[in-house]
Amino acid sequence: MKKEFTGIFRGNEKGFGFVKIEGEEREIYISRGDTGEALDGDEVIVKILENDSRKEHSEGKIIKVVSHNKDKIVGVFEKSRNFGFVVPDDKKINTDIYISKKNSKKIKNKQKVVVQITKYPKGNKSAEGKIIEVLGSINQAGVDMLSLVKEYDLPYEFSEPVINEAKSIKQEIAKKDIPNRLDLRQKEIFTIDGEDAKDLDDAVAVEKLENGNFMLNVSIADVSYYVTEDSKLDKEAILRGTSIYMLDRVIPMLPKELSNGICSLNQGVDRFAITVLMEIDKKGNVVSSDIKKSIINVTRRMSYKEVQAILNDANGVKDDLYKKEEKQKLLKECLNYVSHFKLMEELAKILKNRRNIAGSLNLDIPESKIILDENGIAIDVKKYDMYFSNEIIEQFMLTANETVAEKFYWLELPFIYRVHEIPDIDKIKELNTFLWNLGYKIKVSQDTVYPKAFAEVLEQVKGKPEERVVSNLILRTLKVARYESENKGHFGIASKYYCHFTSPIRRYPDLFIHRMISKYLNEEYKLKEESIEKYKALATKYAESSSECEKIAQKVERDAEDIKKAEFMQNKIGEEYEGVISSVTSFGIFVELDNTVEGLIRFEDLGDEYFIYDEQRKILQGERSKKTYKIGDKIRIRVKFADKLSRRIDFENTNLNIM
Repeated sequence: MKKEFTGIFRGNEKGFGFVKIEGEEREIYISRGDTGEALDGDEVIVKILENDSRKEHSEGKIIKVVSHNKDKIVGVFEKSRNFGFVVPDDKKINTDIYISKKNSKKIKNKQKVVVQITKYPKGNKSAEGKIIEVLGSINQAGVDMLSLVKEYDLPYEFSEPVINEAKSIKQEIAKKDIPNRLDLRQKEIFTIDGEDAKDLDDAVAVEKLENGNFMLNVSIADVSYYVTEDSKLDKEAILRGTSIYMLDRVIPMLPKELSNGICSLNQGVDRFAITVLMEIDKKGNVVSSDIKKSIINVTRRMSYKEVQAILNDANGVKDDLYKKEEKQKLLKECLNYVSHFKLMEELAKILKNRRNIAGSLNLDIPESKIILDENGIAIDVKKYDMYFSNEIIEQFMLTANETVAEKFYWLELPFIYRVHEIPDIDKIKELNTFLWNLGYKIKVSQDTVYPKAFAEVLEQVKGKPEERVVSNLILRTLKVARYESENKGHFGIASKYYCHFTSPIRRYPDLFIHRMISKYLNEEYKLKEESIEKYKALATKYAESSSECEKIAQKVERDAEDIKKAEFMQNKIGEEYEGVISSVTSFGIFVELDNTVEGLIRFEDLGDEYFIYDEQRKILQGERSKKTYKIGDKIRIRVKFADKLSRRIDFENTNLNIM
């Protein structure tokens, strides 16, 4: 039996880690003393020490580092008399980095720095390095987000050649290309986005046809017209893969000259688009469709909040979205558009109902809205306001994405699909162990599962205290969606064909799809064989690179939220809240508050007794009191500790005297 394998080491802040072998389901456990010179993310050769199929993980020892993932680390400089050291921000890097006195003379204590590693850790010896950049004091405005940019080595600024190429693009459409496009400028068409959105890449219009069906037009900015293949802008977009949203700043995929300028579907100006025209029947089925290069002129820019206020007024629903004078002004300005929004509402409800019947998963996991002051300090954390107007755009974009994906699947041409595969049966069985405690079960039929089985459980918990917890448990069980050049369906939305077509300003797969559509339309869907082979290879390459870029973007965005949530809670120490137990572990319980903040109650802060952890049922039970803590339980907590540097929030149980 083979004893040595090559894989990627994933470190843990406690010093141990795991090595993931490509193509293998199980990971190899590496104890603290067997990690060698490896740091998180390194490619390593691991030797198996113990291989017991009854255990969850084999045990191994790292015998060689093939390649280091990082040679630059971001952290906090700690100064002492004769030397200094840097404590990494990334807690999975389980070593401080020694800095000699010579290399740290001008560095102040508690400054955020970037350190270049000169020697990797070995045995009991820490890594060594030299400071190459000082980011600022740990409490200086903006340093926390800049640290993330440096930690993930993000391309924060565009190079001069890329900027120059973007600036060379005229901010008015080329009149010579208008005759080659479907002219929709006389149609009343709307963008509906968040109030602070700057890159408006989708616009919608709905009409009722004589046969009672709906005509839904989804127009997406024709970014590929401006970002041409192999241009500097295109190469930069491939490198970035996606825009990254870090609360008070965006690291865009394309320069603002495009994203906020000629490629943004701004109100009252002519813009080139690619429009999907869909005839939809009363049951929500797309009965016919077409894709056209178009020219549009947005009638009015709307926000979700504005559309919802208009719909509420039309439906006789009272709300407090706007002050009386503001709402009267809005209703007066949009008087002629009410019928459009009512039609959109009607169609969106039909589409949503069709999805529900198919088994699309409505995971009710609220997004966090973090309010920052003018210095970038978190002053409030709350749930992001969601309206049915958000659902309108969601349903229209889903339908457009499905329609485009299905069309090009049957054409058997190069394409990038959004893939979400069926979850592993073993994970579903594990999930059912937890759900059993709450009185629910995912039905598995002959070792397979359908989206409807998940959808039924989500419907059963709707409106109940455990709804958010169950949604989170299901989310953790599902596989991660990714991009592929082969269609494998999308489990989460119960769809056979799906792609990302609707955001070419901020996602490269969408831009690639737009380029393919333009190429097909220009050549009347008759591509040469060598061209098909070329773009099939590119589709595979870009699907893989975009999936990796997306993973990084999600980590950065999650870390940014964690930092700001901890910063907000630093001023709440001692305050009490009611929360719901979101997870039970061998070291304590995680509690989520109504404002989406999550913190840990360690065993010692639960009560004055020993707690027994039931791993199978994920339950804690007091040895003497028999008091149990399980997922979904409500609990009152007090904020004990919060620190944005460690991104940690700790709670304590307010009722410590259990006996």
